[in-house]
Amino acid sequence: MIGFADSSGNHPALRLLKLVESTFEQGGWLQQQLQMEFRPQQTEMAVRVAQAMGSDSSLLFEAGTGVGKSLAYLIPGIAYAVHNQRQLVVSSHTISLQEQILEKDLETCRTLFRKTPELSHLANFKASLLIGKSHYLCPGRLSRAIRDQESLLQPQDSAELARIAAWAEHTRTGLVQELQPQPKPEVWDWVNADSSQCNRRNCNHETCHYQKARKQMEEADVLIVNHALLFALLAAGMSPSGDTRGVLRADDFLVLDEAHTVPDIATDHFGLSLSNVGLMRLLHQLFNSKSGKGLLKKYPNEAHFAAVFEAENACVEFFNHIRYQLLHKRPVVRLQKPLWTEDLLSGPLQHIAEMLGGIAQKETDEQAEKEIMDYRRRVLSYKESIGSAIALSEPDQVYWIETTGKKRNNTSLRSAPIDVAPYLRDNLLRRGVSCTFTSATLQDAEGMERFASRCGASGTDHHAVTSPFDYARQMRINIASDCPPLNPEHRTMEQKFLVDTIAFCTSRVKGGTLALFTSYKEMNLVANTIAPDIQKQGRRLYVQGEGLSRSQLVNAMKKEGNAVLFGTDSFWTGVDIPGPALSQVIIVRLPFENPSDPVIAARSEACIERGEHPFAAITLPAAQIKFRQGIGRLIRNQSDQGVLTLLDSRVLRKSYGKAFLAMLPHQNYATFTQFNRLTNFRMFS
Repeated sequence: MIGFADSSGNHPALRLLKLVESTFEQGGWLQQQLQMEFRPQQTEMAVRVAQAMGSDSSLLFEAGTGVGKSLAYLIPGIAYAVHNQRQLVVSSHTISLQEQILEKDLETCRTLFRKTPELSHLANFKASLLIGKSHYLCPGRLSRAIRDQESLLQPQDSAELARIAAWAEHTRTGLVQELQPQPKPEVWDWVNADSSQCNRRNCNHETCHYQKARKQMEEADVLIVNHALLFALLAAGMSPSGDTRGVLRADDFLVLDEAHTVPDIATDHFGLSLSNVGLMRLLHQLFNSKSGKGLLKKYPNEAHFAAVFEAENACVEFFNHIRYQLLHKRPVVRLQKPLWTEDLLSGPLQHIAEMLGGIAQKETDEQAEKEIMDYRRRVLSYKESIGSAIALSEPDQVYWIETTGKKRNNTSLRSAPIDVAPYLRDNLLRRGVSCTFTSATLQDAEGMERFASRCGASGTDHHAVTSPFDYARQMRINIASDCPPLNPEHRTMEQKFLVDTIAFCTSRVKGGTLALFTSYKEMNLVANTIAPDIQKQGRRLYVQGEGLSRSQLVNAMKKEGNAVLFGTDSFWTGVDIPGPALSQVIIVRLPFENPSDPVIAARSEACIERGEHPFAAITLPAAQIKFRQGIGRLIRNQSDQGVLTLLDSRVLRKSYGKAFLAMLPHQNYATFTQFNRLTNFRMFS
């Protein structure tokens, strides 16, 4: 137990530490009021978090599965927020954790506070979920869209607008997720709150869903957000201005749960991303020459229509050139020489921006003027981003082009920081407030230093506590020792091995199996071949990317009880399926990142320039953390039992294999071969 020096004082930080001690100590309020099990790991974490919050310092804390880290940061965080009238911002990666925090953990905190006289003053804390503006319906914009629908919408979209209007009569939240089926994007764009028209002067918080949510956010003691939105807001410059401290809002303080994903998500957002699909959608909102509809229809002028038509043609020519000349051999190409293509778009987009500025100056309706200026800003943003991408203007960023979609018809220009640490340092760690990074997996085989360096947090206080689970009793580990070598010449042999072995492994457990792949292509090849075998076992086979969302797949697996789920990247982390519905996790390949990925390649080059080896410094540590995440899907509570099956024999054959074996929760594993499975394959009866 960590002691509290001079904890009898009246300083806010010392009062917070005393509260935490009384709550989490053996025999403390959590045990007394909620009959929760005492966990010394949870107590240590709560103390460290309270110390960091009380001193406005930052902290890295790894807490193994089952520690109860949510309560360990929520209870001190809520207390500090309420006592000091400061907002606690909690950011997570997955929707499932957000739901757990909102629907379970915060209610547990509230129950504890109500039952404990010394904490009763905290029971009425307010919590709110921060969601992007574009997810909310704006009744004011809806009314204007209905009024102007003849000029804005094609006839077939009027029924969709009417459906939204009917839903608007009874929706309580105004969130697009509530409307099923989801509305057409080209119609929703005209009615959502992501517009300067939706502001406090135009929209009343009593009637506008976003303004109501915004008011709740401002009044909240606890604000829940996801990493993607957090970094999107930070990248857009949403931090408090000037010398005001705080991350999102003045004087707030932050906890980043599932923090192992933070560097990658931040990398995605502190760069540019634009596509032909997005630009054409914007131009069609201004004026669609085929339908004759759009914003400019309200300002009929052949010169205006011609300007948009010219930009559309330039967009098609520009992106077709990229696709046919540069992306004909592979879907991703890194850009390394400035002025790699002719800028066909800046001129037409500048022309449209000037045209919109002229229309806005003559507009007498203030709301209509704001809408026009919104579009002008968006057009100029595209122009500036395209110019930056062609010039490769930011030396600390890597630039690339890629094509996606089933028909390869979505072409994008992208950039990302080669080193995201300075961005995280400036936007999180140098904002003058406490920032806590926590996850079950922040360490690789050498500790937490590499993660700290990636986050710009080198030298930051860091600690780790292990899981309270008895993994040696709860988890059996099987490793295939005869997996065929990863070689294109053995592709058929590999596929046959995987199909045969996965079919065998699923048949040996009564509950459900999650198979984690590193390649969509390999996953789909195996899925197509193995489906009859899984069906013969009386099980359902679910495959990522075949219609159901991630959360729907997880819920289906929970419901089935013995299903088989094939997933790739996003299923290695954040999947929480306790009980027999997930009785086995199969790791098909060690999760090494693709070395040809533009960001990875650029970081490898920078690593070599520093005199380091990219595999040892970047590839291996990242794979170890992801490997740990995959393993962590299996045992979710103290009553769980399950089998971890690893089909990549490189852990036994390669020198780096020891680094992965060291990541296993215990070292009591069994090996098996394709032809000697019944003897060596260990499982629970």
